[in-house]
Amino acid sequence: MRSRFSPAICFLLVSAAVLFIARASAQDIFVTPIPGAPFSGVINVERTIIRGDGSVENVKTMREIGRDSQGRIHNEMRALMPISSNTPPPLIRIHLYDPQTRESAMLDAQRKRFWVRTVNRPPATVPPALIASPTGGTLPQNDYAKQEDLGVHEINGVLAHGVRQVQTIPEGNGGKGIVVTDEYWYSEELRINLVVKHSDPHSGSVTMTVDQISRTEPDPAFFEIPNGYQEGDPQDGR
Repeated sequence: MRSRFSPAICFLLVSAAVLFIARASAQDIFVTPIPGAPFSGVINVERTIIRGDGSVENVKTMREIGRDSQGRIHNEMRALMPISSNTPPPLIRIHLYDPQTRESAMLDAQRKRFWVRTVNRPPATVPPALIASPTGGTLPQNDYAKQEDLGVHEINGVLAHGVRQVQTIPEGNGGKGIVVTDEYWYSEELRINLVVKHSDPHSGSVTMTVDQISRTEPDPAFFEIPNGYQEGDPQDGR
């Protein structure tokens, strides 16, 4: 059966799919394990989910993050809650990483178990998407992909550089296409994205913001496995 798309449209659709995969991995706030820049904060997440039947669900969550002067990082995963909920989201997992030993620990907060493995590759020192950094990558500028420099603004007491990317994914039969928007606000000082926004009319939207930023040295216990956890098989922690 012949495709209803022209070769040019097929190429754009494939390019958009590749770009979507790259952007999907960047739709989070990655704490870089760099030394000499301690901080702690809270990531607040608001998400709108568009279901297959067209129904819309608004949810939220939060999680604590931190990095000490050695570059050790603490990152959490918490459950999504209804947007109207006043209940703190349950803690699901904690990720601890030490760039000096390359030991990565995953803690199951529900079962009080942990797994430790040594990472073979050198520790990453930049977020997956450095689009808003001075040396960040850019989209190819054409009729289907636009990039806008939003300048430098202060976010929760920290300067950040913003970039907005707008992608138009063509639809067949002369449709107007789907407009997908991504926005990143990157702090060169902290070496993390302070704000990440993503909007897709088919799947929904998400906004992640780092709040309650403190530049003081976090408690060392924040980067250690708490008492009461038992070590498990790393295969079970995947």
